[in-house]
Amino acid sequence: MLKLKQLYKRYATGDEALKKVDLDVPNGQVLALIGPSGAGKSTLIRCINRLVEPTSGSITLDGKELTTLSPGGLRRARRHMGMIFQEYALVERLTVMENVLSGRLGYVGFWSSWFRRFPRDDVREAFRLLDRVGLMHMADKRADELSGGQRQRVGIARALIQNPDLLLVDEPTASLDPKTSRQIMRLICELCEERGLAAIINIHDVMLAQMFAKRIVGLRLGEIVYDGPPNNLTPDVLTEIYGEEDWEATIEVAEDDEAPGSDESEDGEIHIHKGESFEETAARAGD
Repeated sequence: MLKLKQLYKRYATGDEALKKVDLDVPNGQVLALIGPSGAGKSTLIRCINRLVEPTSGSITLDGKELTTLSPGGLRRARRHMGMIFQEYALVERLTVMENVLSGRLGYVGFWSSWFRRFPRDDVREAFRLLDRVGLMHMADKRADELSGGQRQRVGIARALIQNPDLLLVDEPTASLDPKTSRQIMRLICELCEERGLAAIINIHDVMLAQMFAKRIVGLRLGEIVYDGPPNNLTPDVLTEIYGEEDWEATIEVAEDDEAPGSDESEDGEIHIHKGESFEETAARAGD
């Protein structure tokens, strides 16, 4: 579904972040990308959606070459790639519901987005996703009132409301405690399985990668040095990826823990604004 061929990135400083990487990701596969800081993990993810422009090479998604797209073509292609950020990238002054619906901005017109007017089906889907990620009761809360785990759940819902074919996930657990980290990883993997989504998850925590991903790709200095199942991450392999360390304890897989209102317009849109509860918004949306 996603194919990278000879993907190369050299920054203006002369640093080579990616050295002719070849990688295929089939439909429905969750891939964990591991490696030391500076290995090129974030660059690889951001080259795929062209937040970082690759120097050379090919990136195809569902048979469409992404590196040669016009600005308009790239905007349309990005609708099929949901991005989940390490720092959440939420609009702090907006509500949880408004942040989730911002994932539909690639589909609605400028003035509709400016006045926060969204189609009825988008509002319904936002409520369904908030319920699925366990935040239905927080739809009216401002983003700056949430904990780190809650913010990441909003980011997940925002990415999924795009109805993407591919999830690009950049360090989703970096700022979270161990239990919340496992809950977030579990949620991402469950949602990918439910929706048949492929995902590339850039993650520093090797144990979490082993616990949740079926395929591990290890980067070192911009090159793939490991590509295989998690149970083959031996101390020797981890040494090749990261360098010398006592890896015996790391590769032991630990036991997993258990883890504003609306107005309806004549054309069926729902206007999200302040002043009413999310229950009223849901009722107006028809749920």
